[in-house]
Amino acid sequence: MNGKAKGTRNEHRSIRLLEATGYACTCAAASLGAWDIIGVRSTDVVLVQVKTRDWPGSVELETLRLFSAPENARKLIHRWRDTATVAGRAGIVRTDAEGGK
Repeated sequence: MNGKAKGTRNEHRSIRLLEATGYACTCAAASLGAWDIIGVRSTDVVLVQVKTRDWPGSVELETLRLFSAPENARKLIHRWRDTATVAGRAGIVRTDAEGGK
């Protein structure tokens, strides 16, 4: 399976996960925006960057951190591994930033 197909598959996995928790979701066309998925619920919004295998690099991570969003918005990174059935989720501040896990 090529990289684009894996990315699309994992975006759909993340959407299903979010929709199961009550979010209405939309995808950015061709993943050209800062965020791949926007999920909206009556009380909050989630902005999700979906990654397959690796965490975002430092430049991309900084772009996500600086992205202006409403106070009720959470910025999330869903990291999927090829064999994962549940996304490895982390807030925008990842715990392995220094360790490179």
